[in-house]
Amino acid sequence: MKHVSILVPQGAVLGSVEGPRQVLTEVNKYLKSVGKSALFNVQLVGLTESVPAAGGKYTVFTDAQTSTIRKTDLIIIPALDGDLQRSIETNQAFLPWIVDQYQRGAEVGSLCVGAFLLASTGLLNGRQCATHWMAAHQFKNLFPEVQLVEDRIITDEQGLYSSGGAFSYLNLILYLIEKHAGRHVAVFMSKAFQIEIERNSQSPFIIFHGQKEHGDEAIRKAQEHIENNLEERITVDQLASLFAIGRRNLERRFKKATANSVVEYIQRVKIEAAKMRLESSRENINEVMYGVGYTDPKAFRSTFKRITGLSPIEYRQKYNREALIG
Repeated sequence: MKHVSILVPQGAVLGSVEGPRQVLTEVNKYLKSVGKSALFNVQLVGLTESVPAAGGKYTVFTDAQTSTIRKTDLIIIPALDGDLQRSIETNQAFLPWIVDQYQRGAEVGSLCVGAFLLASTGLLNGRQCATHWMAAHQFKNLFPEVQLVEDRIITDEQGLYSSGGAFSYLNLILYLIEKHAGRHVAVFMSKAFQIEIERNSQSPFIIFHGQKEHGDEAIRKAQEHIENNLEERITVDQLASLFAIGRRNLERRFKKATANSVVEYIQRVKIEAAKMRLESSRENINEVMYGVGYTDPKAFRSTFKRITGLSPIEYRQKYNREALIG
């Protein structure tokens, strides 16, 4: 039987503690119903016997404390609420225990912004990691040695796992169930809990907001110029000339300030505007394309799908209210 430690840190998002516990417990019930032995010994593990959650509205009573667990097989780190940097500091005492258990052979998975706590161990340095797209910029700033893959739902890096944002953590739980209990059990759980299995990208859910919390005023003005002139075909040379900055200097400063190249930023701003039109207007695809400054249908479709994971038509069918009703 595999010992599973679902951590209960200070500031844990209650749903990402209870969700994995419920699904993994249900695996045991299912296995028993078909004449097999339970697979997971699931425990809620904290630093103390009780942990306040949801701003003190609930109290989670742990089954065990890290000080009493000598060996575990799988550690699950839930999402954290509130100020993430403060949450890391508050939960520092978990870090050496996680590292020690990993070195003893345990697997470790983070859910949503629980990736911040996992990354704080240093175990992810030089490896890929996913987290909620809304926290991507902060994650990159805090953990530059970790390779953040913003669009991914699941990463698997030699026994270190991470998941994308919010309820997509359930896809990682299914992935772990398939790995340890088999495909048939994972499919059954996906049907029982109505989780879409093998969803591998959170790109359709990402809302792009240009990072402007930096001190480079010229770059901020360049960003605003891009955002206010969607219909224009803006080039890097035009921006460099407009703001009297050398091209190479502009590209270097832009990347440092926004975590995007100039071209990437222009594309993402235009595609975000296209997404909004596809969600709410009756414009046809070509009208949307021209409205955000594209004239080549093939280039527009290719860029749209690369950024969102869907074609413009698929995106409209999925998110436009009238299309859904029709």
